[in-house]
Amino acid sequence: MAVSRPLFGFRVVPGYLDRAAQEALLAALRDVFASAPLYTPRLPRTGKPMSVRMSNCGPLGWITDEAGYRYQPRHPETGRPWPPMPQTVLAAWEALADYPHPPESCLINYYGPTAKMGLHQDRDEHDFAAPVVSLSLGDTCLFRIGGSSRGDPTRTIRLASGDALVLGGKARLAYHGVDRILPGSSTLLAEGGRINLTLRRVTIPKALGDQPRNVAHAP
Repeated sequence: MAVSRPLFGFRVVPGYLDRAAQEALLAALRDVFASAPLYTPRLPRTGKPMSVRMSNCGPLGWITDEAGYRYQPRHPETGRPWPPMPQTVLAAWEALADYPHPPESCLINYYGPTAKMGLHQDRDEHDFAAPVVSLSLGDTCLFRIGGSSRGDPTRTIRLASGDALVLGGKARLAYHGVDRILPGSSTLLAEGGRINLTLRRVTIPKALGDQPRNVAHAP
C-alpha cells in the first residue's frame, strides 16, 4: 500500500479502503444515521448554518451552534447518546494512528455537491499528542492544507473514496479545509456527495476522570 511522503506529520494513504470495505462501512453508517440522524450545524455567535450536514459516533460527538464549539455525549436534536463507532473505523485508528489509546469521537460530515469547509484547525481536544485520522467515502474532494498559522502557504490534493488521511506531529494543528467536491467522481453514494469520517482523541488518557473544558455533559 503506497503512502505519501510525510509533510510535517501529514500523511495520505491512497485506497486504504477497497471498494468492498467502503460499501461495508457505508452500510454501517446507515445504521449510525438511523440512530443519530444527520443535521445541519450552526456557527458560533451568528447561528449561520454550515454547508455540511453532520453526525457523530463514539462516546463523544463534536458539535457547533450559537454557544460555541464543544464535545458532548448526546445528539443535539434527539438527545440520545451517540451510537458506537463501526469496527472498520476502530480498525483504521489502530492501523494508522500510532497511538496507544482508542479514539473517543468520530465526526461524520456529509458534503453535498456544493458544500465546502473553510480553513480551520482541529483544536477543541485536550490531547494534541493524538493524531487526527480521517476516511473519505464518495465523491472526490479538493482538500487544502497549510501550516500552523492561517497565513502559511497551502497545497491542494485530491482525496478520493477510500483514501485515509492522518494529521499528526507538527501537522496536528495544521490549517486545513475542503475547497470543493467533484460531483460524479464516485458511484459509491447513490445520492452523490462525500462522507468524511474524522477520528479524534478528546481527553488526556492519564486524566480520564477529569472533564475537559470543551466537553459538555448535556446538549
